[in-house]
Amino acid sequence: MADTKDGLQSGHNETDAKSLFGSQGKTLPVSKSMDSGIQSDESYKMDYPEIGMCVIINNKNFHPATGMSFRSGTDADAAQIRDTFMSLGYKISLNNDRTCKQMVDILQNVAKDDHSKRSSFVCVLLSHGEDGLIYGTDGPLELKILTGLFRGDRCKSLAGKPKLFFFQACRGTELDSGVETDSRPEENTCQRIPVEADFLYAYSTAPGYYSWRNSSEGSWFIQSLCLMLKQHAKKLELMQILTRVNRKVAEYSSYSNHPDFHAKKQIPCIVSMLTKEFYFPY
Repeated sequence: MADTKDGLQSGHNETDAKSLFGSQGKTLPVSKSMDSGIQSDESYKMDYPEIGMCVIINNKNFHPATGMSFRSGTDADAAQIRDTFMSLGYKISLNNDRTCKQMVDILQNVAKDDHSKRSSFVCVLLSHGEDGLIYGTDGPLELKILTGLFRGDRCKSLAGKPKLFFFQACRGTELDSGVETDSRPEENTCQRIPVEADFLYAYSTAPGYYSWRNSSEGSWFIQSLCLMLKQHAKKLELMQILTRVNRKVAEYSSYSNHPDFHAKKQIPCIVSMLTKEFYFPY
């Protein structure tokens, strides 16, 4: 196989868009690669005076007009998240039953905070959902409206720092029946960085699928996440921890008196734009 290194350093860069500014038949302007000034440190600097804030939004009761049911068991999730991230040193903000506007206001205010003495940011959303949407108590809201508040060009004191979002919510109505296998069971000194860099989105389920929650013990994803963090946060890198979360959730099967919902499976989905390894401080 040919070495691609020289090919990446020479020639021009183009996008995979069909056209720019809606102009048909015109090619995009080309651009030369330049040194961005991004430092080569392999892991995020986590020795700021504070590790950061953990904002939890826990929606359990919904307005009748939404048609959304009461989310029994979600308080167990909220309590586990609070205790787990508090033990890791995060300052906790727990918010119950918030409307769409209130959710935006909460995160907008946090994004306006001065995070210059903080190493990271965590947000956990517990609610009903659809693919790309999360529900306030009064209806759906696009996730990107909430996450976009923390982009590097909008929340500059968190630019270059890890921003972790965890979503416990359905992403559709598909069911996973599973399949049998034969296997055994320092200050950031970047000159320019992408505004979408340094985000991690950990979804409780794959796109299009239901997300399962026990009515008394909480959701498979959040309970597994907290368990794996308690066991491994001081020794493993975050993506290693989340891989273990995936495996733990994959071990569950649903139990229901309705045959269409019985013995179903779930797999979380991790979307990472992190640019470095993430280790929780000791």
